[in-house]
Amino acid sequence: MDALLGHGPYVEFAVLLMVSAVAGAVAVRLRQPVLIAYIVIGILVGPAAFGLVRAHEQINLLAEIGVTVLLFVVGLKLDLQHIRHIGPVALATGLGQLTFTIVFGFILTLAMGKGAVEAIYIAVALTFSSTIIIVKLLSDKRELDSLHGRIAVGFLIVQDLAVVLAMMTMSALRGAGEAGALEVAGSLLLRLVLAALLMFVLMRYILPKVVAAMARSQELLLIFAIAWGCGLAALGEWAGFSKEAGAFMAGFSLASTAYREAMNARLTGIRDFMLLFFFIDLGSRLDFSTLGGELLPAVVLSLFVLIGNPLIVMAIMGFMGYRKRTGFLAGLTVAQISEFSIVFVAMGITLGHVGGEALGLTTLVGLVTIMLSTYMILFSQSLYERLAPWLGVFERKRPFRELEVEQPVRPEGQPQVLVFGLGRYGARLLQQLDNAGVAVMGMDFDPEVVRSLALEGRNVRFGDGEDPSLLESLPLQHADWVVTTLAQWESNRALLHALRMAGFTGRIAGVVRDDPHGQALEAAGVQLVLNPFTDAADFAARWLVGDLKEKARQ
Repeated sequence: MDALLGHGPYVEFAVLLMVSAVAGAVAVRLRQPVLIAYIVIGILVGPAAFGLVRAHEQINLLAEIGVTVLLFVVGLKLDLQHIRHIGPVALATGLGQLTFTIVFGFILTLAMGKGAVEAIYIAVALTFSSTIIIVKLLSDKRELDSLHGRIAVGFLIVQDLAVVLAMMTMSALRGAGEAGALEVAGSLLLRLVLAALLMFVLMRYILPKVVAAMARSQELLLIFAIAWGCGLAALGEWAGFSKEAGAFMAGFSLASTAYREAMNARLTGIRDFMLLFFFIDLGSRLDFSTLGGELLPAVVLSLFVLIGNPLIVMAIMGFMGYRKRTGFLAGLTVAQISEFSIVFVAMGITLGHVGGEALGLTTLVGLVTIMLSTYMILFSQSLYERLAPWLGVFERKRPFRELEVEQPVRPEGQPQVLVFGLGRYGARLLQQLDNAGVAVMGMDFDPEVVRSLALEGRNVRFGDGEDPSLLESLPLQHADWVVTTLAQWESNRALLHALRMAGFTGRIAGVVRDDPHGQALEAAGVQLVLNPFTDAADFAARWLVGDLKEKARQ
């Protein structure tokens, strides 16, 4: 192995990728997030075990880009419209859990002999749950659109905002020296105001035109997204914030554009690939000689996260009028810390606020809580049935708020019909359905078409319907029909496969121009096949026959 790895960084990367793929497959088989496998691989190839990795600088650079893409994608998902509609329960639960975990986590960490600054970092790190892992688990269980799923996603948004504010605050303390708290707060506030003004100007006057020009080519749109994320990350570090905060703001600045789903879909795979190197780099840097004394604190803090975080969520949701089952299922989603926690503490090392022990402790807590909470969420129903008799204290006699939403209704703004392909036929269909009062959404990868229909006030999105990652972001749960006007059978086959993977259970209509295409769609399970040429000819024939008969009677 040493002889093989001695051929240079490229061979090291090849071996790392192959080993990571095998380890990831084992993790998936065990129903564990693959990041656990990546950290373990990092430990094994690092100096703590076999010492096989020598290309530390290259891996570290890829790790930094991975974190940049991660935070860019998080910012990209935070549309202003979504922030305005965060429900009171999501806001109250998110802020309540953050406050509880920070206060008691800080006290608990101090009691275990840690310094004040280290205790602050660890306590804040304990508050963040993994949006990626939770959304993936809820999606796999078809619970993302359930009541507890929607509430969980809501307070995950609150956590995402909190992590960026925490990064900005800690970055402002860099080099503060003897400066008072008021001076630090004033400096941070000034920079936030200037950043907000810059974002407003960019988002209002510049970025929409720039992104529209880039969207003429999907490859160019991807390159622009990564360039914009890395550029603002570098600018954020120069301005005294952090690369992470700059990357988040880069994504947020594009979140209100019509192209965010297309960018998010294409960046998801790149994000996962680049984060592989972050977790490998993290595992390879762990110093086990210093972790022996961290085992007891790791156990205590893991129990605090696994038990304390769900309890506070259940208490808040019970007080706000939700049933104990809803509170329990939502509470399980915060029984872990996330990759953000590790990124946050790693940033503290870069800033010189904490040492490697804090990162090692946070990583251990992350490994334990992510592994255990994954099984807790996967087997949440059976776990609830066992614990239900003791959970009555978290439920009011009349859970009024949940009773108000008992009847399943279509959430406001959710489309009944989705139209893929907005050419002449698709655009006309979209307009007529919309004019008739049907909730309809259209999608096309031509930015000019999307822009034109959006100016008419139509509900349209930019993106490629063949992309499975993009379909996961669409509101398919309540749609009754999907209509595809895509011209090629290969494109429709890819769309049908993506719809099945996304769990779509409604009906599908296909628009074709020839019989073989229609027969292929019918064989693939499409319920309604429309041929504009034969349908129009049949309609014209019926009209003419009716007119001739009417004249004959006269």
